[in-house]
Amino acid sequence: MFESKLEYRTFLLLLAMVTIAFAWLLLPFYGAVFWGTILAIIFAPLQRRLRVRLNGRNNLAALISLTICLLIVILPITFIAGALVQEGATVYQQLKSGDLNFAAYFKAVMDALPRWAYHWLERFDLTDLSGLQDKLSKGAMQVSQLVATKAFSIGQNTFDFVISFGIMLYLLFFLLRDGPALGRRIKQAVPLSVDHKQHLFTKFTTVIRATVKGNIAVAVTQGALGGLIFWFLGIQGSLLWGTLMAFLSLLPAIGAGLIWVPVAAYFLLTGAIWQGVVLTLFCVLVIGLVDNILRPILVGKDTKMPDYVVLISTLGGMSLFGLNGFVIGPLIAALFIASWDLFTGREGEERKTAG
Repeated sequence: MFESKLEYRTFLLLLAMVTIAFAWLLLPFYGAVFWGTILAIIFAPLQRRLRVRLNGRNNLAALISLTICLLIVILPITFIAGALVQEGATVYQQLKSGDLNFAAYFKAVMDALPRWAYHWLERFDLTDLSGLQDKLSKGAMQVSQLVATKAFSIGQNTFDFVISFGIMLYLLFFLLRDGPALGRRIKQAVPLSVDHKQHLFTKFTTVIRATVKGNIAVAVTQGALGGLIFWFLGIQGSLLWGTLMAFLSLLPAIGAGLIWVPVAAYFLLTGAIWQGVVLTLFCVLVIGLVDNILRPILVGKDTKMPDYVVLISTLGGMSLFGLNGFVIGPLIAALFIASWDLFTGREGEERKTAG
C-alpha cells in the first residue's frame, strides 16, 4: 500500500492531524455526541429486535426506537428537571429571605445533645453557632442557587440547548440505524487480533449498559423513595432532596445517607422520635435494600469491578467531565483493567478456565 516508510509515517501523521481536527470540531457538541452514542448502545438490542420484526426495514425500526427512547427516557427527565428547577428556586428564595433558618435547627440540636457530646464537639470547634450557620447557609444556598442558575443559563442559551438536543436526536437515529456497520468498520481499523478486539469491544458496550442502566435505575429508585418519605414526613423541598439523594447514590459506599442521616439525627435529637425512627427504618431497610440488591445485579455483576474502583473512577470522572463522568470514569477504569488483563494474559487464562 505504501512504497516507503517515509510515506507510511507521513500518512500516520496526516491521519493523527485530521483525527484531532475532527475531534476539535465536535468539542462544542461533546455532550450531545456523547449521549447520542450512549443511548444508541443502550437501545441497540431493541433496534435489532424491531428490525427483525419489521422484516429488515431499518429506517422504520430506528424511528420507532428513537420514539421509545424519547418517551421513556428524555421526556420524563425534562419534566423532572423543570419541577426540580422550580423547587430549587423556591428553596433559594427562602434561604435568601431567612424563612429557612439553619441556625434554629442547629441550636435545637445543640440544646438536645448530652453534656459529654457537647464538650466533645467543643474540642473540635464545632459549637460556634454563627460560624456553622454561615457555612450551612452558604452550602445550602450554593446547592439551590446552582439549580436556579443552571436553569437560568439554559434559558439564556436556549438556542444552543435546542441545537445540541437536535444534534443528539439526529445522531441517535443514524447510530441506531447504522450502528452495526459502523461498529464493524471501527473493529477493522483497530490493529489488534480478532479475539482481543472482541474482548475489548464487548467490555466497552457491557460497561456502558451496566453503568448507565444499573446506576440510573438504582439512583432513580433511591431518589424516588427518598423524596417520597421526605414528603410523607412533611420535609420541605422533598423533590430537591430526593434528587440530591439520587445524584449521591451514583457513588457506591457513600450514597443517599449523606442526605437522610443528618435529617434522621435531627428528628431524634429534637424529640421527633417517630419521624426519626420511621425515616431511619425506611432508609435502612427499603432504600438500603434497593442498593444492596439492584446494584450488584445491574452493575457489579456485569462490570466485574470492585466497589472501590467504581467509587474512585466515578468521583474522578465527575471531577473531570462533570455529570457525564459517572459513565466515562467507570468506562475508562473497565477498559484499563481489560487492557492489562490482555497484556498479562489473564483474560486468556480465564477463558480457558471457563471453557
